Amino acid sequence: MNTETSGSESLVKLPVQPPKAVAEESALVQRLVSDCGATWVDEKSVSDWAALGGDRVVLLAGDAVRFPEGQDVAVVLPELRRSASRPFEIAVVPRQKEELLARRYGSNRWPTLLFLRDGQYVTTLPGMHDWDMYLNEVERALAMPISRAPTIGIPVVSVNAATDSSCH
Repeated sequence: MNTETSGSESLVKLPVQPPKAVAEESALVQRLVSDCGATWVDEKSVSDWAALGGDRVVLLAGDAVRFPEGQDVAVVLPELRRSASRPFEIAVVPRQKEELLARRYGSNRWPTLLFLRDGQYVTTLPGMHDWDMYLNEVERALAMPISRAPTIGIPVVSVNAATDSSCH
């Protein structure tokens, strides 16, 4: 099991601590932190964590009762990391902070894996999948270029903008 962190990560103290209401967090999500080296992040700290560099995957597990497959993702995520051709760090979001982070990155399904690289958005991978398909989708996400999150900076341009110099 890969629980090592990069040297620079060990020097940076991220502001997110384990959630106060630990009872809200499932044992399987907590296990990602305690046994698998995942980091707690929220909508404020995710940028600093992602800026530490490399490929990074954030689990948005969702409510364990409404979305039980989120617990399955929490179990297989360390295995996906071990089997992937490229290394990646893992973070989890306290349940009460997931909605804010999901909106920031345009995610609207639970569970979702949010892929970041060198501090920037890559893609999301929603749902739980059969092993071979899941590993293929993770490999595809790790190979994708950095892109723009679906909810950030979509420009609105008039059809006539190129030819019309007026402001009306």
